[in-house]
Amino acid sequence: MPETHARRRSLLRAELRARELDALLVTDLLNLRYLTGFTGSNGALLVHAEDDARSVFCTDGRYLTQSETQVPDLERVIDRPCDTALAKRARGRLGFESHKVTVDGLDLIEAAGDAELVRAAGLVEQLRLIKDEAEVEALRMACAAADRALAGLVEHGGLRPGRTELEVARDLENRMLEHGAAGPAFETIVAAGANSAVPHHRPTGAVLRAGDFVKLDFGALVDGYHSDMTRTFVLGSVADWQREIYELVAAAQAAGRGALAVGTKVSDVDAAARAVIEAAGHGDHFLHGLGHGVGLQVHEAPALSKVGVGTLAAGMAVTVEPGVYLAGRGGVRIEDTLVVRAGAPELLTLTTKDLVVV
Repeated sequence: MPETHARRRSLLRAELRARELDALLVTDLLNLRYLTGFTGSNGALLVHAEDDARSVFCTDGRYLTQSETQVPDLERVIDRPCDTALAKRARGRLGFESHKVTVDGLDLIEAAGDAELVRAAGLVEQLRLIKDEAEVEALRMACAAADRALAGLVEHGGLRPGRTELEVARDLENRMLEHGAAGPAFETIVAAGANSAVPHHRPTGAVLRAGDFVKLDFGALVDGYHSDMTRTFVLGSVADWQREIYELVAAAQAAGRGALAVGTKVSDVDAAARAVIEAAGHGDHFLHGLGHGVGLQVHEAPALSKVGVGTLAAGMAVTVEPGVYLAGRGGVRIEDTLVVRAGAPELLTLTTKDLVVV
């Protein structure tokens, strides 16, 4: 999609001109992928503010053929290290990703020569906040792979007493691969019984038992984009306390989804869901922020939390994932991935949020 990447670089060049930068040296590999489509493990990009024809991509000889295919529309340099190779070409005010440069990267100072190095942290990440339609489609595909994998797991008896958390996690991950995922978006969480009260429990050999909550937090990776979804099930019959907290979390999640409107403060979205849980006396059992951005990273801006900064804009992809966790007993989290739209948000994770007993 050279035209997509060229359009993104055009938006970036406008930002550079607004900041009176002559060029930006992009060294973060995710930002490089966003701007060029390159998926290798070594590369950099020098983006010129005035003319994309002067922008230069660099990688090493291992990616000679791959870069010809993935980056056909830019001048290409085969060299290493790429950051210093491109810095030597820069003139004027050269922005660099100061939030990504290590101590070893200080060689840039010498390589830049007469160019003036200017801190330019987060410029590309600011663009990545708003997903274009190519990104949303990749997210849709990732969410669909996860939805289908979960449906297959349940349909074929994958959630049953006697299986271990690890067995369920591997089963679910394999099913995502079968439905087109390149891999899991992150380490799958399967948490049964009392373990479901641990927000980020890592699956173990713990055995699923009748009466357990089973919390599944997982996602699929498609074209570099991550889905993220949590569903909580009950094995066998449902106890009154389980139904009570499940319905509470479901109500809070609905309130959070309903607050996803263009121009809303991210902290207010968190507050909308948190107020429901606090009103029921479980405020101390909601142990994390409401959600986060998702895209080329499974956790990226914006942060939907009490301390989150900024407002929602159309095209932002976010999760909404309230939870109630009762230590030693069990917990519930319900999570969706959604895209903020001018009207109602677009829901990408379509698995039912009704209480499902298996």
